[in-house]
Amino acid sequence: MDQGSRGDLMGRLAEATESVTTTHPLRVAIDGPPAAGKTTLADELAAVLRAQGHDIDTDTPLSPPVTTAPADAVLLFDGVFLLRPELIDRWDLRIFVSVPFGRTVGRAQIRGTALAGSAAGTTDIERCWRNRYIPSQQLYFATARPTDHADIIVYNDELLRPSWEVRSN
Repeated sequence: MDQGSRGDLMGRLAEATESVTTTHPLRVAIDGPPAAGKTTLADELAAVLRAQGHDIDTDTPLSPPVTTAPADAVLLFDGVFLLRPELIDRWDLRIFVSVPFGRTVGRAQIRGTALAGSAAGTTDIERCWRNRYIPSQQLYFATARPTDHADIIVYNDELLRPSWEVRSN
């Protein structure tokens, strides 16, 4: 297992994407529990890949006409439940962002209050998290075992000092 700065992690993930050879756009899954930091990690990785000469378009939601990605494109998908059995073979590189469930509750409360502009909803956020999100993740872990299928596991407990494990699957 390695540990370093966010920049160190992004460098390692960029190396991992460059090491995968495909004849189609590279499909990278970034999975993990809600509030684990998947979207932040994907955004940071996209910026590094863009700086290295990959796709220069912004990651802004639009409704552009349907196009086909060039064969040398890197497509980053972040979300929950991406490493379930029916999707596992769709990914060329599988990254799992791991965070203890208790830490995700606090992050969700911070995110929720930032969006709502008030701390009044933190109790509701915690209740929802403990009654819905954590049980769904526990079921996912028990049935799909996503970490067993990950090529890289990022331990995102400490955002500024993550650890990661590169695995050979």
